[in-house]
Amino acid sequence: QVQLVESGGGLVQAGGSLRLSCAASRGIFSNYAMGWFRQAPGKEREFVAAISRSGGRTYYADSVKGRFTVSRDNAKNSVYLEMNILKPEDTAVYYCVGRRSIGENDVYQFNYDYWGQGTQVTVSS
Repeated sequence: QVQLVESGGGLVQAGGSLRLSCAASRGIFSNYAMGWFRQAPGKEREFVAAISRSGGRTYYADSVKGRFTVSRDNAKNSVYLEMNILKPEDTAVYYCVGRRSIGENDVYQFNYDYWGQGTQVTVSS
C-alpha cells in the first residue's frame, strides 16, 4: 500500500515556474512507476507525465513536453514535477499517481492504482 500526498501548488503568473512534490508512504517506493495527472474544473482528467521505477525513463503529454520535467528521488520516497513556462491552460488540480511496475523502465499513461488528494495550480495571465 502506498499513500501519496502532493504539495507545492499555488498561484503563479503565466511564464513562471512551479515545482510540485509528492511524498509517498508505505510500500516499496522503488517498485512503483509514478506519474502526474491534472483536472481542470468541468474538464476531463488528463495525463501529464510519467516516470519509471528508477527514473530512467520519462514520458510527457504533448501539451507539456518541453516545459515540464518529472523526476524522482527513491531515497526520499518522492516524485516531483517541475513546471516551467506555465500557461493559463495549465490551471488545474494536479494529482500524483502510482502503480506497481514489473518493468524497470516502463512508463504509463493510464491504469494507475494510487492517487493523491491533489494540489491546486493556478496560472494567471
